[in-house]
Amino acid sequence: MSSLFISLMRTVVPLVAGWLISLAVWAGVDVDSQAVTGAVTALFALAYYALFRLLELAGTKARGTVLQKLAGFLLGWARPPAYPAQPTLPPVTRSYGGAYGAE
Repeated sequence: MSSLFISLMRTVVPLVAGWLISLAVWAGVDVDSQAVTGAVTALFALAYYALFRLLELAGTKARGTVLQKLAGFLLGWARPPAYPAQPTLPPVTRSYGGAYGAE
């Protein structure tokens, strides 16, 4: 379920950022039909993505490869995204001496 949240956020944040940037460009101008159209377009894009991503996730959970592949195809890629866990690195320790001299 965390992959779903991550993928949704990776779609929502750029859409919202673009919308806010476009509003900043038009700061001081009354909200017109063009601004409303931009906001509605972003909301429909988010709803489309969320719907088919949820269907894709449901197909994965139910082992329904047809549903998963269809939803994935309608999202532009037949396989859902996988975000592997990043390995943790050991803490950095200070080295005394060596090539750069001793302290």
